[in-house]
Amino acid sequence: MTTKEKLQETLSKRIMVIDGAMGTMIQKYKLTEEDYRGLRFKDHPQSVKGNNDLLVLSQPQIIADIHRDFLKAGADIIETNTFNANLFSMADYGMENLVAEINLEAAKIARKVADEQTALTPDKPRLVAGAIGPTNKAGSLSPDVNNPGYRSVNFKDLVAAYSEQIHALIDGGVDLLLVETVFDTLNSKAALFAINSIFEEREIELPIMVSGTITDASGRTLSGQTPEAFYISISHAGLFSVGLNCALGAAQMRPFIEEISDVAECYVSCYPNAGLPNEFGEYDESPEQMAAVIDDFAKSGFLNIVGGCCGTTPDHIKAIAETVANYAPRKLPTLVG
Repeated sequence: MTTKEKLQETLSKRIMVIDGAMGTMIQKYKLTEEDYRGLRFKDHPQSVKGNNDLLVLSQPQIIADIHRDFLKAGADIIETNTFNANLFSMADYGMENLVAEINLEAAKIARKVADEQTALTPDKPRLVAGAIGPTNKAGSLSPDVNNPGYRSVNFKDLVAAYSEQIHALIDGGVDLLLVETVFDTLNSKAALFAINSIFEEREIELPIMVSGTITDASGRTLSGQTPEAFYISISHAGLFSVGLNCALGAAQMRPFIEEISDVAECYVSCYPNAGLPNEFGEYDESPEQMAAVIDDFAKSGFLNIVGGCCGTTPDHIKAIAETVANYAPRKLPTLVG
């Protein structure tokens, strides 16, 4: 049975749970510049503090422990620590040459921990999603207000950057690919083009998850699309699931995840922040508060896959997992014709 078939079988019975915020958990360690560097990068000429993806090379045990904590809390799927592990984002630290290695090692770490937990509970296999963030470039927006036609990157370069990341994630043993926190749909189209080209080249196929982000109460992505328009513009790519994450707390996300649920012909995912950020940029919503909102989502039939984004800890994931266990998953629509 393929991974896709196993997922379909599970999702016919219950709502699956994805993990919470890697960045939030890393912050709890209060790592110093020296911690981020480790021995290998002690002489790197630029500051690397804040390069969380680098930790798979300099502090791999911390990343493994965070994965393990989320799995023990009830997550079915963990994301690799590779949100910024692409050419453009790593250029900020002068570490473009490490992109392939970071993705490969991140996938191997997550794979090992997932397999370890699966061995303890064989009736609940744990899966690894290769996390593909949006990069720090926008393919359809100008960074220069005085020149709206200017682009800092082109589609071809985005495809090349995503391809490097995707090849390494697959080599490391991921089960799924997750294009997440999409604020610019053209970026996600480049990632999806890269994924499907690699599938054809390597004669493989993995389930593809896509998760967009609604940036404010207007209900649109940064590049201007409603949730329905976002879904329609990427629906050609053979998606396993589509959904929303980040930017908003669960309560604020309700109308937008409902809109996705109403139109999507694939599974629907949702992993919101733990409320909206406070004046210190921190997230105050407790596991119980967040689980109460997710309870409404599940009861309303919006969800197939659920978890947490910024501010969410294993305690949040535990509360969410316990809540959604009481509800049937969203039913896929029956297509006519």
